[in-house]
Amino acid sequence: MSLKQQIDNDIKSAMLAKNKEELTALRGVKSLILLAETEKGGSGDISQEIENKLLMKAAKQRKESAEIFQKEGRDDLANKELFELEVISRYLPKQLSEEEIIVELKKIMEQVGAKGPQDMGKVMGTATKQLAGKADGKLISELVKKILAS
Repeated sequence: MSLKQQIDNDIKSAMLAKNKEELTALRGVKSLILLAETEKGGSGDISQEIENKLLMKAAKQRKESAEIFQKEGRDDLANKELFELEVISRYLPKQLSEEEIIVELKKIMEQVGAKGPQDMGKVMGTATKQLAGKADGKLISELVKKILAS
């Protein structure tokens, strides 16, 4: 079942359950997919990789918005963003733990022959491709710096 079909089914379930918050979040995700499909020059279908990128971007936006709202003391808006983040996270691939990311990064460093901080660009290029959708780019960057510095 494609992501779009799965979201459609979940929208129907949310409607039947009269769950307005979930319905709003699901419609937001569906609109992202529809916009990507109808984008100028698009073929009408999008790959799973593009779907994952859309979801990762949406999740990152919700997370950042929630942090800003919490700093400003707007817990009502922060809770709304966190709920939408939770809904979006259901459709994302399983995220790797920090230990799993470190193991993967060490393998990548061996492949590219990274020796120190000056090789960060080589490592990050390969790591972001291999770990796309499985780990946050910011976390990957922090771990690469930490490993190359030691």
